[in-house]
Amino acid sequence: MIKQETVDKILDTARIEEVVGNFMELKKRGTSLIGLCPFHNEKTPSFNVSVNKGIYKCFGCGAGGDAVRFVMEHEKYSYPEALKYLAQKYHIEVVETERTPEQLAAQDKRESLFIVTNWAGKFFRETLWDTEEGRTIGLNYFKERGYREDIIQKFELGYSPEGWAALYDQAKIAGYKDEFLETTGLVIRRSADQEGAYDRFRGRVMFPIHNLTGRILGFGGRTLKTDKKTPKYVNSPESEVYHKSDVLYGLFFAKKAILDADHCYLVEGYADVLSMHQAGVENVVSSSGTSLTSGQIRLVSRYTKNVTILYDGDEAGIKASLRGTDMLLEEGLNVKVLLFPDGNDPDSYVQRFGSTAFKQYIAEHQQDFIFYKTHVLLRGAGNDPVKRAEIIHDVVESIALIPDAIKASVFVRECSTLLDIEERILIAELNKIRIGNARKSGRKPDTLPAQPTAIDPPAEAGVEDKNSGMSSDVLQEREIVRILLHYGSTAAAWEANSEIPIAPLLLSGLSDLSFDDPACLLVINVFKEYIARNELPDERVFVAHQDRRIADLAVDLLSSKYSLSPNWNDEKRKIYVPHESERLEDLVYGAIYRIKKRKVEQQMVRIREEMKTEKDETDMELMLANYQKLKDVSKIIAEKLGTIVIK
Repeated sequence: MIKQETVDKILDTARIEEVVGNFMELKKRGTSLIGLCPFHNEKTPSFNVSVNKGIYKCFGCGAGGDAVRFVMEHEKYSYPEALKYLAQKYHIEVVETERTPEQLAAQDKRESLFIVTNWAGKFFRETLWDTEEGRTIGLNYFKERGYREDIIQKFELGYSPEGWAALYDQAKIAGYKDEFLETTGLVIRRSADQEGAYDRFRGRVMFPIHNLTGRILGFGGRTLKTDKKTPKYVNSPESEVYHKSDVLYGLFFAKKAILDADHCYLVEGYADVLSMHQAGVENVVSSSGTSLTSGQIRLVSRYTKNVTILYDGDEAGIKASLRGTDMLLEEGLNVKVLLFPDGNDPDSYVQRFGSTAFKQYIAEHQQDFIFYKTHVLLRGAGNDPVKRAEIIHDVVESIALIPDAIKASVFVRECSTLLDIEERILIAELNKIRIGNARKSGRKPDTLPAQPTAIDPPAEAGVEDKNSGMSSDVLQEREIVRILLHYGSTAAAWEANSEIPIAPLLLSGLSDLSFDDPACLLVINVFKEYIARNELPDERVFVAHQDRRIADLAVDLLSSKYSLSPNWNDEKRKIYVPHESERLEDLVYGAIYRIKKRKVEQQMVRIREEMKTEKDETDMELMLANYQKLKDVSKIIAEKLGTIVIK
């Protein structure tokens, strides 16, 4: 186990904006940072990072927590694994207490798979650089392709020996289990009547595939043989750590450059990524020769909304891939394309013309995907009216996928000229397609011209929406907890003894009440435990709490979907909107009186129900007397709240 002092140091050092920013693009909005949530598919940012509070919260799917929770959820790490990741990031030495045999035996399987793949990566690298076979065959191949040694080392390229079980034999000597070697696809079990296993990647140059933190997930292996029966590439199979549809080759090395440039180049193969890095263009990733998936597109959209797809010169292949490219538009990305001439791809063009010419060609020849698609399809249609009608429909289908109404309108206007057809006809066709798509998905169609949509007014702090599905009792209890989390350690300046913090004052005012919501009660109990020791817990105690009920509630109540624009407090216009922290006395006593009034009214309702069936006159008189007392109390509380009771 990791010592508590080390855990505290990690939590103190980790910066939420830096941790989250390693995995996705964040933009400043008011006092917070926002981005597209990595935990669910969305086109409008609802993922909020509060730097001051050290937490994140998605107001779309509800995900939230601190830096440790983000790493756990994003990378599917256990709590200790997430702490170790952050410790490594911030160069903190991890001090662990000795683990029991039971704990060692329960080592996480996923971590074991990572250990095996990363060991294999080291084995392939050492074989490439340190063995005669590796240098003669593997290293010579890379150098013949024009790759510098620094690029070979940067991407941790390697070589798998020709022998049937070179890796397997070394893995067994190192103590790795067959179970993990087989699951990661490094080896293949022999037939039932034979013992042992053989290497999957024998005789191939190796391209390790990294996750966003740099750990190796799997491999792509390229054969150097010319035998047509031998597949050119062999890839790691799907496993608990490697899901091909959710991985982009080179993203670990490209993410900073993508953020800096606010642009991503998308290529087909490993070699294209290597050549572009060598040419000084580092904001590039590869789909590894497969059709784009929604998972891969969402990965890109975390870092930028601007994508350029680099095609080779095969127009037939380009036409076949146009449909898949439409997925980028549907995700709200700005898509450009670039066609290399004379059958070149990014790799061959760099090798042939050099870095400077390559960068210049990219800058001068990329164009919007919609216009490019229109030109490509029109070239094949000639003057055939039927084919032109099909092209018009195909192009409008692509525009219909664009969620931004203004952008879609611009493309409609431009394409009406390219296609030589009236704009109103294109709009009518687009609306028909959108209505059809909406019916299939059961949602409301978004047609052109775009209609203005009503904007929901900001909610008052601490007040839940009517659609929250929570009872008034729970909402009031959560308001108490919200005040404790935000202002519990703040001094009650209005009291005679102004050094008294709000937390003990508030809880003493509610000592005669019980809390019904389990999560609220857990937080209240933590406060009571600290107060009993003459201490007060800070926000981190709750946000980083191991009980997810406490942590989730804390994140929910510490997060705010809305923030007041700084333009509202304007000396020139004499506009000033006070913050709730400036009226803490009213906030605290208002919360106490409201929840007490609610509890009293509940007791009154219960007594009225009991009186309906009560037969005994003496008991009835006692009930009436008790009811009158409660009514008097309710009236006093109502007066305190400044309300008028009609009854």
